[in-house]
Amino acid sequence: MDWTYSPAPENAAIANLEPTYRPFIDGEFVDGGGEPLKTINPATEEVLAEVGTAAQEDVDRAVAAARRAHDEVWGRMPGAERAKYLFRIARIVAERSRELAVLETLDNGKPIRESRDVDVPTAAAHLFHHAGWADKLEYAGLGPAPKPVGVVGAVIPWNFPLLMAAWKVGPALACGNTIVLKPAETTPLTALVLAEIAAEAGLPPGVVNVLPGAGDVGAAVVGAAVDKVAFTGSTEVGVQIQRRLAGTGRRLTLELGGKAANIVYADAAIDQAVDGVVDGIFFNQGHVCCAGSRLLVQESIAEEFLELLHARVETLRVGDPLDKNTDVGAINSRAQLDRIVDLAAAGDEEGARRWTSSCPLPERGLFFPPTVFEGVEQTMRIAREEIFGPVLSVLTFRTPEEAVAKANNTPYGLSAGVWTEKGSKALWTAQRLRAGVVWANTFNRFDPASPFGGYRQSGFGREGGRAGLEAYLAV
Repeated sequence: MDWTYSPAPENAAIANLEPTYRPFIDGEFVDGGGEPLKTINPATEEVLAEVGTAAQEDVDRAVAAARRAHDEVWGRMPGAERAKYLFRIARIVAERSRELAVLETLDNGKPIRESRDVDVPTAAAHLFHHAGWADKLEYAGLGPAPKPVGVVGAVIPWNFPLLMAAWKVGPALACGNTIVLKPAETTPLTALVLAEIAAEAGLPPGVVNVLPGAGDVGAAVVGAAVDKVAFTGSTEVGVQIQRRLAGTGRRLTLELGGKAANIVYADAAIDQAVDGVVDGIFFNQGHVCCAGSRLLVQESIAEEFLELLHARVETLRVGDPLDKNTDVGAINSRAQLDRIVDLAAAGDEEGARRWTSSCPLPERGLFFPPTVFEGVEQTMRIAREEIFGPVLSVLTFRTPEEAVAKANNTPYGLSAGVWTEKGSKALWTAQRLRAGVVWANTFNRFDPASPFGGYRQSGFGREGGRAGLEAYLAV
């Protein structure tokens, strides 16, 4: 079969890219006091735009605006009225979905079909979902008269910029809080357009504030006079934040790294499992905290499974993220690409067998080919450290007990997958896995009504669903 595809590029002009972007504080875009940064297109390493960043005084001003908006307007507003604003924002996100998808792909490097079919629709779904909760909080089982916490300081990562913003903004606003949002240094653009959308929806000034910048701006938001911090990012930074907030009495939720195991039993539907494993690790270039980066396959089918896996990975197309045929896009930054290269080299040095897709890579830009390591041992770095790239480590097991023991042999606990045709075996395994989310015969499926979060070094707290409201309410 010929897998050659003609180019099908999306029009980059749809992104309505501006030459400059500025922080959003108290209902307007303002000049930030920080050093401007240049955000790049990782597929070409060309500059997309110059982005003004926040200084300490901007953080203080944004928090003061959020406090005033909460105390005088938003925190007092009936839930049904807050819902109207959230519904408007969600509708505008849906209406501008193509623009947001193209902008996300340019700034992040992920394939346009993922931005178009996953990121933007899921972001809108989270906003719609939480809009529906705004006037029903007393029925959430969290007490008879739940009140907003106050001002939320949120720091989000670069792998799902718009979606992570919606995950924070949706529940915060639905519960009557105001928010100061710090997007990732390398991907600030869609969060700033979300601020523009909030203004277009008539959201009162100060309810949402967006402060671009590097880690120093995130640290300033965490250290500011906010009532709750919501952080999604690396475990290392999460540990620093927890230490800083210890003893302050301020709320904290952390959604951190992961090293998820995808367990494939011999009785699984193999073709379905192969596709699920591929989706679990190569979706979004492996830039997923809950990526299934460890494959645990039952020994009796390992040879057959890996042969099918190699054949499936060979069909993945690596290339221009704006091409609708692309399966694997660009690595988000030079620093992240260097880390992936380093950890892959460690796999070679420690004796794992590297298999790499023969798909050609673009001549320019930040790309890494889909890679599978076989013969992996539990002690190897590629089995223990979060690579956050398109690299899969393969281990084998003989019994269900061994599978669970190997899956749990990690400091993380964010997600896992189980593939079997026996429902009892799936339930038995899921009950013994120390992971916040366990998928059965699927992977990377998200629903705004379902809570998401981890244990141990994958953080604490839940986002989404009824359980995700609790951290944003004083009950």
